[in-house]
Amino acid sequence: MRLKTAYFFAILFNVLALVPAGAHLFALPNKIGLPQEQYFVAQGVYRGWALFGIVIVAALLANLALVVMLRRRRAPFLWALIALLAIVGTQIIFWTWTYPANQATANWTQVPDNWRALRDQWEYAHAAGAVLNLIALAAAVLSLLTAARWTSDQPRSID
Repeated sequence: MRLKTAYFFAILFNVLALVPAGAHLFALPNKIGLPQEQYFVAQGVYRGWALFGIVIVAALLANLALVVMLRRRRAPFLWALIALLAIVGTQIIFWTWTYPANQATANWTQVPDNWRALRDQWEYAHAAGAVLNLIALAAAVLSLLTAARWTSDQPRSID
């Protein structure tokens, strides 16, 4: 039962982490060419999204728990490890490229001379993060599928 609970939370938090990441990814084509004033107005919709950090921490912890619980089951463990590393990767991207752009623009309320470069950095970092979030979700699901013992078309318990 503990393993099923770990899978539930890992998949749940990976899905929740993908929601804002996917929103950024799908908004990119419409935002990347906006003039400065319109771009900064559009960026205003993200105020308060820092609370999604709670979801990211939960996803990190849930995926870590899954990795620990699966350490003796090769295939499910490897998929769970990929999920964890993908979530860690989103954080490396965020703290390396997204956060510095937020700081340089005071969360997109001040316009520095290099705002276009910062915009590109911010947008493409979010796109890369979204891809990693999708990989994390897919890997967690693949871990679950490889952990289940299948007989004909019916799965058996994963515990």
